[in-house]
Amino acid sequence: MTVLRYDKGSLLLRGETGTPYGHWDPRVNAFRVMAIYYSDVLSFLNRSHIFYRDEAADPLPIPSLSSRVELRLYQTSALDAWFEVGGRGVIVLPTAAGKTFIALKAIEKLNVATLVVVPTLDLLDQWRQHLIDQFRMDVGIIGGGENVLKPITVSTYDSAYIKAEYLGNKFMFIVFDEVHHLPAPSYSQIAEMYIAPYRMGLTATYEREDGLHLDLPRLVGSRVYQLEVDDLAGKHLSPYTHEKILVKLTPTEQMEYQREYGVFISYLKKNRILLKNREDFRRFIMRTGRDPQARKALLARNKALKIVLNSEAKIKALGEFLRIYTKEKILVFTRFNQLVYRISQHFLIPAITYQTSREERKEILEKFKAGQYRAIVTSQVLDEGIDVPDASIGFILSGTGSSREYIQRLGRILRKRPGKHAKLIEIVAQETLETRISRRRHRLE
Repeated sequence: MTVLRYDKGSLLLRGETGTPYGHWDPRVNAFRVMAIYYSDVLSFLNRSHIFYRDEAADPLPIPSLSSRVELRLYQTSALDAWFEVGGRGVIVLPTAAGKTFIALKAIEKLNVATLVVVPTLDLLDQWRQHLIDQFRMDVGIIGGGENVLKPITVSTYDSAYIKAEYLGNKFMFIVFDEVHHLPAPSYSQIAEMYIAPYRMGLTATYEREDGLHLDLPRLVGSRVYQLEVDDLAGKHLSPYTHEKILVKLTPTEQMEYQREYGVFISYLKKNRILLKNREDFRRFIMRTGRDPQARKALLARNKALKIVLNSEAKIKALGEFLRIYTKEKILVFTRFNQLVYRISQHFLIPAITYQTSREERKEILEKFKAGQYRAIVTSQVLDEGIDVPDASIGFILSGTGSSREYIQRLGRILRKRPGKHAKLIEIVAQETLETRISRRRHRLE
């Protein structure tokens, strides 16, 4: 008799038949198959009319689930599209569009052991609370110092990867929140080492600049449903406007900027180097490892950029806006912590960075929601995943050229409430390389 077993992240098929999804492993005298092909192997065996015993799956028993989740029309369409292709695929919706509730309804309908995989500890807490609220049952947690396994469990990507060979046959459904993280070289092994036939990816930003999103159809399924911000703004998300404010560097900043940036440009011209795209810049970075002058040029460019992104003119412009929007809740986004703390001290605004503890971060966000704080300044830790309540104005004082970063920051201010009109305002140093960075942010709009 043919027997299918799970073996620490892969499948072993023993018996009188092989499979097109694996290879013969003489060490164990069986065909070895990636766990991701579990459902494909079963389909092959059934199509081939091969009598077999499935000993691979060992899912945790789950009680009958019911929830109070009621989906909007577009959320129902997204879930229907996912089920129509067999319960595998990626749903792309803007931040604040309710992707979590689509997954909760899918968990309810499937009623199988489920693992939710998230990138941050903040999301770990948020998902656990959503699941407890809806299903009124204990929820497992793997990550952040906890290791509790339940029929519905939430794990960080790091923990799901580390424990893949032990957990890979315990769940029949996996939800990958912020699924654009999944194609990373280590995290992709989560998808490969778990047998779960049902897979749902959730994200507001599908594409990765390194192109690795092209592996998502293999890992979790194709993109099955997508809406952009403008598809939902005004009805399900707040209407919004985007403004770009150009400011001039101070004379001292301009002089220092031109001196440092001139070193960078001179090196490029001398060596006839054109930086037209990300790949060109990557090759230049590699060159700095063997050419001291290239490294000197890169450091000069970075110093010039730091001058621009931390400009005194930006602080002044922000202060003027803070005096105008006295009744709005405001998020201020920067690229570097140095500017975060400078703004925090100058305007007495609470700051959130990677150095902020989970407890302090939670307290700041709760006071922001309650109206005790009207503004928060942050680097990049609020860009993704955290449920930032009630903000209506966002300022970008500095950032990368990533369109993903722009979309995520915009999403932080789009949660709808009556009478709200959101604004995202970029403050950009004119006649500097930051103007090109700002243009790059919008190239996928």
